[in-house]
Amino acid sequence: MKPVVLLINPNTSRETTAMMHRLARAALPEAYALQSETAANGAPMITSDEELAVSIQEVLAIGRRHAADVAAIVIAAFGNPGLETLRQRVAIPVVGIGEASLQEAARGGRRFGVATTTPGLEASITASVDALGLTPCFTGCRIPAVDPLRLAADAGLQDTYLEQAVTSCIVQDGAEAVVIGGGPLAQSAERIGPRFAIPVISPVAAAMRAVASALNQDRRLHPEQALKGSIC
Repeated sequence: MKPVVLLINPNTSRETTAMMHRLARAALPEAYALQSETAANGAPMITSDEELAVSIQEVLAIGRRHAADVAAIVIAAFGNPGLETLRQRVAIPVVGIGEASLQEAARGGRRFGVATTTPGLEASITASVDALGLTPCFTGCRIPAVDPLRLAADAGLQDTYLEQAVTSCIVQDGAEAVVIGGGPLAQSAERIGPRFAIPVISPVAAAMRAVASALNQDRRLHPEQALKGSIC
């Protein structure tokens, strides 16, 4: 019987859900089962604050619907839509991929940057960094001047531009770690990460590490609830 982690994709792309599920499964310890669900309404890729706001109700609806049956929830959009509200409404750990990856990048006071493809979300990324108290470590965002939807349609091109953005974070900004800022970009993060000598953090993998840590701590504190949300 394994406790279940629910991954919520706040955009409507089932292809993106399948990709993130595969990467999440690889990063999540075998002690936990994983299931994923895709938002029914919204954008196929979140590229603006308006689209991010629309996704909040989907996240809350999915999260509350499954909260009694799973051990933890991961919100798989870099803007963490609905994160704090869902935490207040359910009695299980809730992790956002943006929050988890930013916190991992800054661990030990490490200077970090964010490489992403969505200029429409730069302000919200900066606000998230500030809300987490990480601004002193933040070297800023690097974002290619290319339509993010064009990059999403061409994996090779997306990798090329993200690799350039990571290089700028390191060489020009002095970053000691770089977060790839977006759930749909997680596959690029896995491909380009090994090309660098410093950590290039996939937000999906970081969230799985964070949720496993939260569940391990929760099971130590509340061993009588260790099987909540478990399946064979």
